[in-house]
Amino acid sequence: MSIAWLFPGQGSQFVGMCKDVVKSSTAAHAILERANHALGESLSELILEGPDDRLTLTVNAQPALVATSCAVLEAIRERLPGLPLPAFAAGHSLGEYSALVAGEALCLEDAVRLVRTRGRAMQEAVAPGTGTMSAIVGMDPERLEAICAQAAEGSVVAPANFNAPGQVVVAGHAAAVARVGELVISERGRAIPLKVSAPFHCALMAPAARTLEAELALVNVLPPRFPIVANFNAQANIDPSRTRELLVRQVDGPVRWDASVRFMVAHGVTHALEIGPGKVLAGLVKRIAKEVKVLSVGDLASLGELHSFMAEATSR
Repeated sequence: MSIAWLFPGQGSQFVGMCKDVVKSSTAAHAILERANHALGESLSELILEGPDDRLTLTVNAQPALVATSCAVLEAIRERLPGLPLPAFAAGHSLGEYSALVAGEALCLEDAVRLVRTRGRAMQEAVAPGTGTMSAIVGMDPERLEAICAQAAEGSVVAPANFNAPGQVVVAGHAAAVARVGELVISERGRAIPLKVSAPFHCALMAPAARTLEAELALVNVLPPRFPIVANFNAQANIDPSRTRELLVRQVDGPVRWDASVRFMVAHGVTHALEIGPGKVLAGLVKRIAKEVKVLSVGDLASLGELHSFMAEATSR
């Protein structure tokens, strides 16, 4: 048996996420209380009660998702005290912080404070309306990179998320992203503008990367209890000094989720738990490696499926 733990990123948040888990699990509730104390505010109230417009702000969504995913993991551990450690953990963009907390490379308190700073810095790196992102469907990644180079015209535009086969998100200056969309459509691909507050994971995020670098230098990072597959290079890492660098480079570099999943599959992963709200990662894994079985755990019903899922996974 080889199982991976996967943690969702920004965009998976919603008001009331994992509410029934938190209400039923003292361990999950304790995680949210620790996050509240670390930030000096009631993050849990925002998570459970909203309002939605405040929760979706990058500066709030990022710590809210890390806290919620870590709360769900504690509920899983409470339900299955003998839960085996995974072969690997990975998180989509922001989710990498949840993975690092799960592996005890970062403490929860440092993680939520870091992503609060990360979220604020990413939001402030580019003036509103200057940049945007667009999902490109049906294009070969190499061809899309060439299109981005053609469309740049002195501006910034580049692939930001290699999510799954045929699904790549580009980010950059708004006009350049629009030009990419026109070229993609002319080649019979699809371009879907995204409602985002900033152009994440591209060179325009360089100021945010420098801010995060300074904050990470002040934080204690330990070797994780299991390898963490990093977004930036889709490789497993257990080196604490390398962890800092990979988190910094992730901010203004692309998320290589497709390659990350393929790396884990190549190293024997057959099952995965998606830990936290939503089922976005399960959907992406199905497109990347349909033979991998994924259980998305984010509510009481899915917690109830854990025993049978783990029994199947460990019987292989």
